[in-house]
Amino acid sequence: MIPEDLRYTAEHEWVQPQSNAVRIGITHYAQDALGDIVYVQLPDLDTQVAAGDSLGEVESTKSVSEIYAPVAGKVVARNEQLADAPELINSDPYGAGWLVEIEPAQPDSVNDLLDAAAYRQLTEQ
Repeated sequence: MIPEDLRYTAEHEWVQPQSNAVRIGITHYAQDALGDIVYVQLPDLDTQVAAGDSLGEVESTKSVSEIYAPVAGKVVARNEQLADAPELINSDPYGAGWLVEIEPAQPDSVNDLLDAAAYRQLTEQ
């Protein structure tokens, strides 16, 4: 389950370009490794982040994992549904389980992330 039209990070986040922002979530691989997700902590709107900064945490029945910003920019949207239904990340990691949207400081920085083939190779090692 690695959609071809997304970009990925080695930390198992996915990135989907939107009109003026990028939507970010964690991959199927990551949610599967975490197990049942019970809580999500997301950054406030208008938070400025650098690529690699922590965006928050995903807590599962197994562990707590950091979420990292794949690009630098400003948080312009948060998936508020996750407050009441964090399990959406498990059931629909590439759809209803998205985490945040960031308006990138450099829109072409998405091109520096892994494509589906490179991410597939990373997860099959």
